[in-house]
Amino acid sequence: MKSIGFCRRVLIVGIAFSFGAVPSVSVLAQARRQPPSSDQKKNKRPTEQTDEQKKQEPLPPELVGKPQDAEKVSVTTNLVNVDAVVYNKKTGQPAMNLKRENFAIFVDGVKKEITNFATPEAPITLTLVVEYSRLAEVFGYYGSNGMEPGQLEVIRPMAMFLSRFITREDYVSVIAYDMRPTPLTDFTNDPNRIQQVISLLLRNTPAFTESNLFDALKLTLVGGRADSVVLEDSKESKAEYGGMVAVPGGRRRAVLLVSSGLDTFSRINQDQARKIVQNAGIPIYIVGTGQMFVKKFGDNMDPGRGANIRGIPIDRMTFLQADNVMKTFAKESGGTFFPVTFEGELPNVLSSINAMLRSQYSLGFKPEDVHDGKSHKIVVKVDVDGDGQYDDKAYTVKAREIYNAPKPDGAGSKAAGGKQ
Repeated sequence: MKSIGFCRRVLIVGIAFSFGAVPSVSVLAQARRQPPSSDQKKNKRPTEQTDEQKKQEPLPPELVGKPQDAEKVSVTTNLVNVDAVVYNKKTGQPAMNLKRENFAIFVDGVKKEITNFATPEAPITLTLVVEYSRLAEVFGYYGSNGMEPGQLEVIRPMAMFLSRFITREDYVSVIAYDMRPTPLTDFTNDPNRIQQVISLLLRNTPAFTESNLFDALKLTLVGGRADSVVLEDSKESKAEYGGMVAVPGGRRRAVLLVSSGLDTFSRINQDQARKIVQNAGIPIYIVGTGQMFVKKFGDNMDPGRGANIRGIPIDRMTFLQADNVMKTFAKESGGTFFPVTFEGELPNVLSSINAMLRSQYSLGFKPEDVHDGKSHKIVVKVDVDGDGQYDDKAYTVKAREIYNAPKPDGAGSKAAGGKQ
């Protein structure tokens, strides 16, 4: 595998977004997932770091958690977290300075008491998930008419968001996925570590064609055993990774996904992934990639006669289903899906995502002792002016729409996100 040449015009532009010079890091000479020999780690890591890079602010105690079963989140805590964003339908401006009494939560049409409430003043805790596969590389390369390395389509929005919108009060982790998800950095607010992640992806090329989105979302949200964090000096090839559900609801939590939405070979299916998304209650904001590729070649990929991209059959219906999956994940989690066709759209899209994150209210209610194993519909209403009337016509509330109650006692349980 060859590294990306930094002499290329477009790569220089990609590096110079606004994060300045990338620090010198000893980066992989091969793809990040080169199959190991018997005594070789599955992920090679940077071998040298400066003392300044090693000195990171300690992680807040509440961010140190263990993987949890998404199906147990609302049960073990006896609390269902609902993160909500309120904005004016006409102006698109978020409504700020709202209080607990401005909100109402209904579950299956029954009003629930809001037991927990936090304002948008809390810092952001974000996991950024990037599709870093050869499949995505093909979409980016042909979408740009071969004018730039294909992986820049997914690296660019990640780099722009991390460099422009993440502050020293925020904490961010990054996961890249192809055949399997790999954590690149655990939660950090160190700009040097963030730049190391960007540099790592820029200097390498994807290793596998498979894009297993559902597996990546499962690891991101509920955690599990995975490759050790790449930018940590670990002697073990595998480690337990804590998902976003381990982060307390008092912090503003979200996932930013940069993906085509395609899933080629995940261990879990779409229904299982959807249930994990519903139960986790973490807003997922999605930047949809591959859109230019679809606009250029979609009409020539009729169902059953589509392209075969490195052994994976792709047709027009494949992309329509992928978009539908991303819309569903975003909508049911309380996030938003932004299909991005042109590079010039990114600043406005990322600014919109940042504005939603910064105006996100954290609500919570107790689900009582409900053990029916069913999905329950959540509706959040807002009374902005406090006149006793809900402002449905003037304001939109984006919040999670569903939570799944545990099964009846004695009925047994399945793995997180499994069919019920």
